[in-house]
Amino acid sequence: MDTNLCGDSRRSSSMKFALLLLLHSLLHLSSYKCVSLSGQPQEDLLDHKCLLNKFTHRSCNKVFCQPWQRCVDGTCVCKLPYLCPKHGIPVCATNGRDYPSYCHQKSLECLQPATKFSYNGTCTTEEKFNISLSYGTTKSEGIVQVKLVDQDEKMFVCKEGWTMTEANVACFDLGYQQGALVTQRSFNITEELRLNSTECLNVRCRGVETSLAECTFTKRRTNSYQDLADVVCYTQDADSLTNQSFQCVNGKHIPQKRACDGVNDCGDQSDELCCKGCKDNAFHCKSGVCIPSRYECNGEVDCITGDDESNCKGLARSNPGEEIEEIEILTADMDTERQRLRSLLPKLSCGVKKNTHTRRKRVVGGEPAEVGDFPWQVAIKDGERITCGGIYIGGCWVLTAAHCVRPSRHQHYQIWAALLDWQKLNSQLKVQRVNRVIVHENYNGRTYQNDIALIEMKKSPGKKECELPHSVPACVPWSPYLFQPNHKCIISGWGREKDNQKVYSLRWGQVKLIGNCSKFYPTRYHEKEMQCAGTEDGSIDACKGDSGGPLVCQDVNDVTYVWGIVSWGENCGKPEFPGVYTRVANYFDWISNYVGRALISQHNV
Repeated sequence: MDTNLCGDSRRSSSMKFALLLLLHSLLHLSSYKCVSLSGQPQEDLLDHKCLLNKFTHRSCNKVFCQPWQRCVDGTCVCKLPYLCPKHGIPVCATNGRDYPSYCHQKSLECLQPATKFSYNGTCTTEEKFNISLSYGTTKSEGIVQVKLVDQDEKMFVCKEGWTMTEANVACFDLGYQQGALVTQRSFNITEELRLNSTECLNVRCRGVETSLAECTFTKRRTNSYQDLADVVCYTQDADSLTNQSFQCVNGKHIPQKRACDGVNDCGDQSDELCCKGCKDNAFHCKSGVCIPSRYECNGEVDCITGDDESNCKGLARSNPGEEIEEIEILTADMDTERQRLRSLLPKLSCGVKKNTHTRRKRVVGGEPAEVGDFPWQVAIKDGERITCGGIYIGGCWVLTAAHCVRPSRHQHYQIWAALLDWQKLNSQLKVQRVNRVIVHENYNGRTYQNDIALIEMKKSPGKKECELPHSVPACVPWSPYLFQPNHKCIISGWGREKDNQKVYSLRWGQVKLIGNCSKFYPTRYHEKEMQCAGTEDGSIDACKGDSGGPLVCQDVNDVTYVWGIVSWGENCGKPEFPGVYTRVANYFDWISNYVGRALISQHNV
């Protein structure tokens, strides 16, 4: 049913393209152009529709929250300290107090920004980390000098390894909320700079720090002041706004050519979160995010889609800075501690099949399912008939379409799990009664908006949980950017064939996600709440009886997510009428409000 809508929507004639460029030039809409280093126009890598969302480093639809944050309504918010892991390495904060872990301190700093990290370990001295800028013409610029807590005197920072990442953190530390303007500028030094020693400090940051004290320092030999790092922090006075500027969400302006290069020039990451592609030395996540290429295959998942750590066998990269000649490590590696804290977040067992049967090389529409193929698929039986499908998401909970169920009839429903053929019942079948039905409060039966419902199954007598030995929950997606148009996904159910013939065995087929379906369903399609899917010829489609069942998609690690719930459509099996599904990611918070976030949250908890 796909009709290649997504592919066609991206094509335009050379004449249209030329006219667009001319129009943009006349209107000075430079934010819609991307200029190469040579000054020649190149393909615009920015997704301007995405930019309207104003995504930043706190947008958990695009990025992972830090261990001291949690995701609420698409935004990373401060986690209360007691929600941090109980065990950790104690740290001392700038208020002179000890905290049991880095997570506790960062959580408190998130709530009270003045409570910054000072040093690793318990507080034993009144000394504090200090950063200053020297030899600049204003207080917002200069050569970077720091005083470490356990060192006797200030030292300069080395230029080698000094990037926009470190520069932003340094400026944050100095009180400039928008970070750095540039990392290098020649300063007029009236007298020869006398170095305190033949050494400088090499610093390495991740970019999530708010103080340079959290970064890792090592000593390094130096020969002259030309080897020292300098910075110009961003101020409105220093803003060099041009018609080639990109405006960050925080109000900062950067050159357009620095967007989508994997470098967080904005300081809030807004220049890297809406990219159709990335420049050299950057890795393009399938979610439209550019990350530094050194993050690929570094052992930590940085793309929410996980593709930066797929196909990494034999490609593990070393940490940046390891090749630098290091004489002495002076501070603890708090980035390693951040990674350790992140590894302690809850892990869920969802979306991974227990069986290991061979995957078919070719998917054909209407194939009968085998035992274990779709362990999250359930049937909803109302009286003597199977009326709808559903998706098991863990615990005692099943997702389905709102139009399939009524709360007042919950005693009439049964959940049939691990069912293959409802004429020839298989031995793995498990029947559960229903405790309650929750229909979305804004469900509109006329437009099918918010066509989603939850079914809570009854626990077996004497049992604390529902027991479904042959079922595996599908993962619930928290971000609408996990899968993009043209991604191949699977639909399954007991729905009727195109000629209205009954189907008794569970059948399945492969479809492609389709972009905005307003072309097919004018005035009826709501992009935020709905998802279209189908095939080019319409040969595979959901039909009557499939309602409430799953549209599931697998990520690069073969983890299955329930991306959609069969909702509505017209004329089963025709290419100009693709199936419409409830977009589950839009309802992550609604679902977690009832089932509990710990049941469905793998990230950002």
